[in-house]
Amino acid sequence: MTIAAPLAVADAVARILAEVRPLGTVKRALLDAYNSVLGVDAVAPVTLPPWDNSAMDGYAVRAADLARIPASLRVIENIAAGQFPTRAVGAGEATIIMTGAPVPEGADTVVRVEDTDGGKTTVEIRDGRDAGKNVRPRGEDIFEGRVAIAAGTPLGAAQIGVLASLGFAEVEVVRAPRVAILTSGDELVELDGFDQVRAGKKIVSSNGYTRQALVRAAGAEPVYLGIASDTPESLRALLEKARACDVIITSAGISVGEHDHMRDVLETMGVEMKFWRVRMRPGAPIGFGLLDGKPWIGLPGNPVSTMVTFELFARPAIHKMRGHRKLFRRPVPVVLDEPVTISAELTHFLRAIVTVRDGRSTARLTGPQSSGILTSMSNANALLIVPADRRRVEAGETLNAMLIGDDAELAGDFAL
Repeated sequence: MTIAAPLAVADAVARILAEVRPLGTVKRALLDAYNSVLGVDAVAPVTLPPWDNSAMDGYAVRAADLARIPASLRVIENIAAGQFPTRAVGAGEATIIMTGAPVPEGADTVVRVEDTDGGKTTVEIRDGRDAGKNVRPRGEDIFEGRVAIAAGTPLGAAQIGVLASLGFAEVEVVRAPRVAILTSGDELVELDGFDQVRAGKKIVSSNGYTRQALVRAAGAEPVYLGIASDTPESLRALLEKARACDVIITSAGISVGEHDHMRDVLETMGVEMKFWRVRMRPGAPIGFGLLDGKPWIGLPGNPVSTMVTFELFARPAIHKMRGHRKLFRRPVPVVLDEPVTISAELTHFLRAIVTVRDGRSTARLTGPQSSGILTSMSNANALLIVPADRRRVEAGETLNAMLIGDDAELAGDFAL
């Protein structure tokens, strides 16, 4: 196989996304559809609200009767939420009304109860500030036949509430991909083999666990296939099982070592290789191709490299397959708390902690940046992006950072 020159990060991302498409749609019970992407337009079968209704607890009146304050009006009816008026409001009249109750014919105003004396047979209006206000018109939210939520919209709590209000007990959503996860290496064991780790003979396959968690966080279904030994036969056996999934994500075995068999095995299985290396650190040995038309993404074996490259390449691909249109985390400018030096002319993604101070985001590294230090990734809430041509960046200068955890967007103190 001819090895082409490494790609720039943006070019590699573009090549992957050019080959993936949203999957088909499936029906889900409404609450089970949370965090999915709506597959077809949700058209309102009813008008909401179905009638003019009160935005306040108070008195439904005519604005014309508030021309002179105080105004004394005769109370003709009391309407609770869930009840309907039986009488129209005429000149000099008022109806006691609760929030959400239908506004009676003739009324164009609801005066809040605190601007009255609270009378039951007659009421004194003491402030005219609500004249012409506090009536929510029919259809203020949505009219029957209109698109309430468009296809391609991620379904969060607010969207679930809208769909419930419109009577959607189930909805059609884009199917989440099944993601095959496997790794390789004779040195690796699962957690149930931790005794061998204690004995200093093996290491836990942390990549298998982190990738399953990352796939779940991306809204897909992980299908863990296990650890292949360092033989072509073992690797092929697991890759054959992966054919039943929508995406295949492997780690390790993709470099140029004696026991790195991934390329050769995939080639014998008929993979259409698209690229193999990317100009970045950590994680330069990235592979991408199509096996039976399905994307295969080969991540490096170092734990940090696996997580960084998943974030940059696998997560956007999974999101596109799930029907999302916004695929990337938005880089934010950060001011460096310390100088940063890179050793090679490659785009670097360094583990960092971003902190907001006085409305300004600052960043510092988590410490040593070896791609084997997984704890440094657990301490990070961002990836600091250092361009290849910025070999040294001084404290006080600005770079972009990609926020990768809720921690970067949360605060310990409440502030407005």
